Order: sequence, then C-alpha cells, then structure tokens
Amino acid sequence: MSWRIILFLLVFCLLSVSYADRTPAIEPRQKAAIRELTATTSATHLLLFGTLENSFNPEMIETLHSGIPLRFSFFIELYKKAANKSEEQIVTRNFQHVLTYDTLKENYRITLEEDNNRILSYKSLGEAQQVTNEINGARLVELSQLLPDNLYKLKIRAELYQKTLPLSLHNVLPFLAWWDLETDWHSIEFKF
Repeated sequence: MSWRIILFLLVFCLLSVSYADRTPAIEPRQKAAIRELTATTSATHLLLFGTLENSFNPEMIETLHSGIPLRFSFFIELYKKAANKSEEQIVTRNFQHVLTYDTLKENYRITLEEDNNRILSYKSLGEAQQVTNEINGARLVELSQLLPDNLYKLKIRAELYQKTLPLSLHNVLPFLAWWDLETDWHSIEFKF
C-alpha cells in the first residue's frame, strides 16, 4: 500500500517540477477585462462596441507564431429589466475572433465571426492584436424585438485561451489543472 502512495507522490512531484518554470499567463494585476462597452442602435439593430484589454501574453504569441490559431470567444446576454420582477432574457449571442499567422507570407489574419466571417490581413502584430481585441458594431438583436421605454441590461465576457496538460492528464489529475484566461462579466444598463 505504501509503495502506491510513494509512486503517486513521485509522479506528482515530477509533474509539478516539470511545469514549475511556467508562470501564469496573465498576472492578477494584469487581468484581462472588457472596457469601453457601448450599446447603440443602427436603423434596424442594437449594436455593440467594446475593447478587450490585457488579452495577450508571451506564451500566446509564441503559440500563434508556431502556427496554432488563437480563438477569442465572446459571450453576450441581453436582459429586459422590470421593476419587482426577475430579468427576462431577450437574447444570447456568442462569436469568435480567430487570429492566425501565416509563416510563409509573414502576415496575420483575423476572422471576425460576428461580421459574416470577414477576414482582415495585417503585417504588424500590433495592428492584428488591436483588431482582435475590438468589438466594432456587432449586431445583437433587431430593434423590433425591443420594447420602447424599457430598461435593458447587457452582459459580456470573453474566453481568451485555454491550456491543458499533455495527453489529457488534466482528466486524470484534476488538481493540476492549467489556467484558463477569461474575463469577468462586464455589464451595462440602458433605456431603449
């Protein structure tokens, strides 16, 4: 019985040491967040604008340059608020910004799912990061689905990066889970 405990501790120590040099992707003081969140209208739709901050780290850039796409997933919920009643969910929406690096052409491509999978291409990593971080006029809901003179609450969060242990060891050793980068929910209220 004791040899099993020793073997378990040995495996645990080896895994801990092999990943000890890895630092958290974003330090707590640099937590990713959604800022400058704005909801406005076009002639037909409710539009969303916002900016993601502190979303990239060196490990993500290294992963990108090795040819693996980075997927930033955005999750949006819209609620109608009513006095003395619970919030009524009007719509949920999610979309991705996918950033890829073409090693042959040495350029960055961003696919904006919320804009009919529009693809933009940039030579500069800085420009590509800026576009990846921006939500620029995402259509959320048709205005005909909103009632005038009502209060609404819009919530958004983003998942930036997920890392797991090799060979699905995170399923066997759940206490050694890697970090996931995501923002907290950010919300605004507005009257339509």
